Amino acid sequence: VKAIFMIRHSFIGYASEFLRKKGFIEVHTPKISSASSEGGTEVFKINYFDRDAYLVQSPQLYKQMLMASGLDKVYEIAWYFRAEEHDTSRHLNESTAIDMEMSFIEDEEDVMRIAEEMTDYAIQKILDENSREIEILNIEIDMPSLPYPRISYDEVVEILQKEIEFKWGDDLGTDEENILAEKLDYEIYFIKKFPLEAKPFYAMPSGKYARAFDLEYRGMEIASGAQRIHGYDMLTKRMEEKGLNIENFSDYLKPFRYGMPPHGGFGYGIERFLMRLLNLGNIRECILFPRDRKRLRP
Repeated sequence: VKAIFMIRHSFIGYASEFLRKKGFIEVHTPKISSASSEGGTEVFKINYFDRDAYLVQSPQLYKQMLMASGLDKVYEIAWYFRAEEHDTSRHLNESTAIDMEMSFIEDEEDVMRIAEEMTDYAIQKILDENSREIEILNIEIDMPSLPYPRISYDEVVEILQKEIEFKWGDDLGTDEENILAEKLDYEIYFIKKFPLEAKPFYAMPSGKYARAFDLEYRGMEIASGAQRIHGYDMLTKRMEEKGLNIENFSDYLKPFRYGMPPHGGFGYGIERFLMRLLNLGNIRECILFPRDRKRLRP
């Protein structure tokens, strides 16, 4: 157990070290909000004095707002609270992530490069500095080479339709990810060009696609990111198309009225990365005092 959490401690430190070298600063955003950060229903509602409030699903809206503040590159070791019904070996209702956002990007590839270079940097440092813990866990860690392969959602559909019933627009679940892990000769890779409607309202459209990506590691999504919409009119249009009440997002939208730089970012699951890196059978092994549907103590 100690070896796992020594590597967890090291990974967070190495990832932070990499981002700081790239000019990112660490920020801390609220974990209680008056509105859902993702616009969805899978939120924990709490009583905030005489008002309703919610535990945030991610720092998404806050880190985008910071892009208009002059802080062009930010990251946070973030807490995610998601009231999802999942009860599996790869899901938690309270988890941690490395969340980053950066301005003045060309497209989502700029964000993907940070994700893959951060992963590469952290794995190499773990191999160099955590050999004792790796020996205790009796595991071998391979060093993937850069750049990581990129495949499109359309290519994924072609692969899956040869194996199972899968329609264009369907989401990728555990079964689909396992099939891809078997069929693709990649340990770690990106899936990009997702259907626009499969991604959140803030993902930049490109025709029927979103400029969004997932990072898959040994058959499991460990990170998700995108170029964001930076234009006010396009953003509010997408929110309306998603059925969201724009009035609930007035604080978030305010910076977009005055001009927002092109920007993008990702959320990178710490527990999911460690589960795959260390070849562990359950994500609960990667976090102290895990919280799932059934566990609320200690």
